[in-house]
Order: sequence, then C-alpha cells, then structure tokens
Amino acid sequence: MAAQQAHQAEGTRSRRQSRLFWIILALPGIIWLTVLFIVPFYAMLAIAMGQLDRLFESPIAVWNPFAWSSSNVINVWHDFFGSTAFAGPIVVRTIWYVAAASLLSLVIAYPAAYFVARFAGRRKALFLILLIAPFWISFMMRMLAWIDLLQTSGYVNKALTSIGLISTPVNWLGGHSFTVILGLVYGYIPYLILVLFAGLDRIDPALIEAGRDLGLNRVRTFIRVTLPLSKQPILTGMLITVLPMVGDFYTNQLLSGARSTSMLGNLIQGQLGTPGLAAQGAVLSLLLLLVLLVPMIYYVTATNRSTREAV
Repeated sequence: MAAQQAHQAEGTRSRRQSRLFWIILALPGIIWLTVLFIVPFYAMLAIAMGQLDRLFESPIAVWNPFAWSSSNVINVWHDFFGSTAFAGPIVVRTIWYVAAASLLSLVIAYPAAYFVARFAGRRKALFLILLIAPFWISFMMRMLAWIDLLQTSGYVNKALTSIGLISTPVNWLGGHSFTVILGLVYGYIPYLILVLFAGLDRIDPALIEAGRDLGLNRVRTFIRVTLPLSKQPILTGMLITVLPMVGDFYTNQLLSGARSTSMLGNLIQGQLGTPGLAAQGAVLSLLLLLVLLVPMIYYVTATNRSTREAV
C-alpha cells in the first residue's frame, strides 16, 4: 500500500514537472503575443470605441469597456450602406484585385516550385538561393524598381517600342488596374513559391512512381497524385499571400495613386491620417481583422482534418 502511494506521488510530481516545463517553454511566446498583439489590439479597440476631441480632432482612447461608444461603428456602417456610402466599391475592387493577383501568382508560382522540387537535381541549392534572393531586398526597394521599369521612359516601354508592339510610350503608372495587380503579384509571389516548394519537395517520389506503374501517363499522374498531395501547400501559400494583399496600401500608392484603383488598405490609411477620422480607421482595421479570421479558421480546420486523415 505504501509502495502504491509512493508511486502515485511520484507520478503526480512527474506530471507537475512536465506541466511546468511546457509552461516555461511557452512563456516567451505568451509574452510576445501579449506585448505585441493583445495590448495593441486592445488599444486599437479602445480608440475605435472611444470618443473624439473636438478641439484637436484627435481620438480619445476609452479603456473602460463599460464607457465605450458605438458612434464610430455607426459612422463606418454609413460609409458602407448609408446614403453617402462610398466604401462599397472599394471593397469590391479590393476583392477583385486580390482574387486576380492570387490566381496569377498561383499560376506562376506552382510551375516554378514544381520544377525546383522535381527536376532541379544537383542544382536545387542554386535555385533555392535564387528563390530566396528577393527576400534580401526590401519590399519598398522592389516596388521602386518596378516603378523604374514601368515609367514612361522605362525599360518596358523601350522594349515594347523596339519590337513594334506599341508606337508611343504607355503611361503604365497612370491609374491602371492591371499595373496594381501585377505589382501585388510581384511583391508577394516569393512567399508563395517557397511554401509550394516546401510542400512539393516533401511528396514521396515513390507515390508518383506508383502512379506511373499503374499505367498513368505524366499528365494523369500529376492530376491524380501530385495535385491532390499538394492541396495543403497550396492552401497554406494562398493564405500567406492573400492576407497581406487584402490590407496592402503601398503597392497601389506607388504604382497608381489614383482613386479609381484605391484598395481597402488605402481607405484605412487615409482615414488614419485624416484629422477626426482616425477612430473610424481603427474600426475599419478591426473589421478587416474579423474578415481575415474566416480564412484563417478555415485553414486551421482544414489542416487538422488533413492531419487526422493522414494518421
């Protein structure tokens, strides 16, 4: 009896030590999320549900939830659905730009990642360096380089003029939708390529060989074997690229700057920089976060489902 009690006490002590170990291991991440996510999120919420200083046209954060006001939320609602609504077309345009840019990115990134994962051979390390190289250059510098290419006297106009496709230079930076879409693709496609490569490289070649042994040709093997096995990397890569695209404001600001191509990120940036509208910009930011939670929850659910099916 005493031996059994000693064994139980030892097991309890072991479980407590294990629990303490995992708490200590998770503590840095908890502190990081608290300081850099939860606190800023609550500060934004206090501003969004706060008041306005009529004298200085600046928002007043209200930290007490029982004193929050819904006036800023009502104003944002009117911007979307009221008689003076103007934000609806911007939201539709953002969805269209992000959908087109993400689809074009997938069409370009998947073949590139597939080639490196399946056919690069001994040169795989070289191709990986080339894929990672864009991350060594800041996003701003890459966008500025894109401006140099697309300006009236840039290399794109010179190349198209020299081969006779156009007779006069085109003002690509004059508020064209396709310029903004291509800018989004150019800015975020490296993330998608790397994620797709990581997923495709983990596919067991024996499964592909089994498909060939069963009489499938290369195309049918890709459709029946490779593509289904790369569903999760595609989902992950699209999530990583779509989420920042939705809130992007810098690409349109540099490559167009026109109201006809403004996106939701430009609307939020404009309100945050306009006296008296900063609180409404905070409300829009929170609404954007709530919308982006939907694909994130779907991603987590799909990942858990695929993990259970694999087990």
